[in-house]
Amino acid sequence: MKQIPKNDIFKDMDIDRLALEAKTSEDALNNLIETQKSWMLRICSDVTHRYITDSDDEWSTALLAFHEAVQSYEAEKGAFPAFASVVIRRRLLDDIRSQWRHKGEIHVLPGAFDGDFGTEEGETPDAVSLEVQSRVAEMSAGPAVDPAAAAREEIAAAQEILKPYGFSFFDLAESSPKAGKTKDACCKAVLALLKNEELLDKMRKNKALPMKELELASGVARKILDRHRRYIIAAAEILSGEYPVLAEYLGYIRKALKT
Repeated sequence: MKQIPKNDIFKDMDIDRLALEAKTSEDALNNLIETQKSWMLRICSDVTHRYITDSDDEWSTALLAFHEAVQSYEAEKGAFPAFASVVIRRRLLDDIRSQWRHKGEIHVLPGAFDGDFGTEEGETPDAVSLEVQSRVAEMSAGPAVDPAAAAREEIAAAQEILKPYGFSFFDLAESSPKAGKTKDACCKAVLALLKNEELLDKMRKNKALPMKELELASGVARKILDRHRRYIIAAAEILSGEYPVLAEYLGYIRKALKT
């Protein structure tokens, strides 16, 4: 498959500036998504080695990854196209690996999942990697439910739920925990909400975290609750609601919830 020139669609755009503007402006973010849609689809096709459209589940994965890239982008991280490409590719590859792990009938060498399937410029995918991707493509071709449409519907529904709290679904990447200890702390806070109906109801009634009560119930410091309040609120709403697609991105909390 022909490789995508890294900056061919960005040459007439100050894409780094636009990406920074999109971090704080939903309109700017939507415009950026619209102008870069074909580029994202080409990355999907490049990674999966098949033609991808916005009706495929890979598109919803790329869209979420693009949001993540925008919200976590800083000028010192280099050119935005290169940064976003890495984020999107990693998310797509994570999904491919996840599908493989749940399909025991695919017998390939585990080492095929140690790298990035040779999708960077100048690399050629080995035979095992191509076989894996071919089988994954076959697996995803049959479902009657459109995963991309389901993801779009869930995002739209989450937007409506989160709006009264004063933030957007697309604000979450900015407040998402990055360090392991912080992720663990946020997980404890979300679990405390989900396991305490009174706290969850109070959050929904006041459209804010019940800081004092949650600090006591979870043992998480107030400064962490305040810094990551959007993430904690959204995670609690998503995991306590009907959002199966979005809930997949909160797997570490779901796992802890079952223990």
